[in-house]
Amino acid sequence: MMKPDNFSFAVQRKTGEYSDTQYWQLSSAGEPGAERQYSAEDKQSIAEAAAILAGGGTVAFPTETVYGLGADARNTSAVEAVFAAKGRPADNPLIVHFADREQLVEFVAGVSPAAEALMDAFWPGPLSLVLPVRAGVLSERVTAGLDTVAVRMPAHPTALALLRAAACPVAAPSANRSGRPSPTTAAHVREDLAGYIGGVLDDGPTGVGLESTVVQVQPDGTVAILRPGGITAEQLAAVPGVVVTPPSGAISPAGGEAAGGPELAAGNSPAPRAPGMKYTHYAPQGSLTIVSGSSQQRVADQAAALLQAAQARGEKTGLLLFEEHLALYPAAAAGCVVSLGSLNALEEGARTLYGALRRFDEAGATYILAEACPESGLGSAIMNRLLKAAGGSVISTD
Repeated sequence: MMKPDNFSFAVQRKTGEYSDTQYWQLSSAGEPGAERQYSAEDKQSIAEAAAILAGGGTVAFPTETVYGLGADARNTSAVEAVFAAKGRPADNPLIVHFADREQLVEFVAGVSPAAEALMDAFWPGPLSLVLPVRAGVLSERVTAGLDTVAVRMPAHPTALALLRAAACPVAAPSANRSGRPSPTTAAHVREDLAGYIGGVLDDGPTGVGLESTVVQVQPDGTVAILRPGGITAEQLAAVPGVVVTPPSGAISPAGGEAAGGPELAAGNSPAPRAPGMKYTHYAPQGSLTIVSGSSQQRVADQAAALLQAAQARGEKTGLLLFEEHLALYPAAAAGCVVSLGSLNALEEGARTLYGALRRFDEAGATYILAEACPESGLGSAIMNRLLKAAGGSVISTD
């Protein structure tokens, strides 16, 4: 697994032309996915943010998954500003966001029956589909020179209002420094990118907390999961007529990332078909290792011993666990202990994962251990993100 070059990020950030990043905080009450009545002031804020996008600038905005950093997907200089602000590798393609499904015909060369069925079931929502792209309609920086593009329609009223007001397809990766935990609040965005993007549209915390699931319909009509996310494999498979080929299990028996995982969905192409497939992502500043095993008591014992040894050599330690296992550890097992909630409610774990990883940075943790979780349902997406954040580093107690 490759890591983005942090030095390149530092150099690219210096090329930014923004002396200040505009900030709009919306005040109208509402939940993601619900009908929203915006105040006149909020409508003006959305219009100002949309004008920046339409004019070739960059704006961070909320979706139901994470905050995205948007730019007009047709405008190469605008898209390059996204890559520069994030320090994003050039071969990492972007997802293009649309406000209306009818817009797709202008940008994609075809939609298979299976893809149509998935759109019917999950759009608007946290599902991205990789489709054949029409030649010359989007910047090649969006597609990384591939003949496909990932597209989605977000299920967040403010995102949809912004997209409609901007009247352009918006390429938007997560609005964070490349390699860092994705932002689930506007504060996370400003922490990473203030001064290097045009604006931040703040509409409170996101709901899902993990990026969209990315799928591609294969030549045989089956659906391959390129990146697990907010829509689970079980939900996809429940759609009539859809046959899902899930990614291989995240953790191999010997520890580490399993061979034959979703990276292989990109074939031998130097550029992955979807974001989040090639590089280390979501990582805290300290080292992170996953501890897994069939006996949770052995996992806790091993983690506690490793943390104690790390503390003895002067490390600032962190522990990421699930609520059911807290009693298995000694008191003050680590300098910073963060719970992802219950294994029986992984929606909470998904929603809070990135914030938890950022909490370790706030605590100055240099050595962090994380429990694994079952890879069913949202557990697949949580483990995918943890493995990326850990660079594939896993200790098995079996």
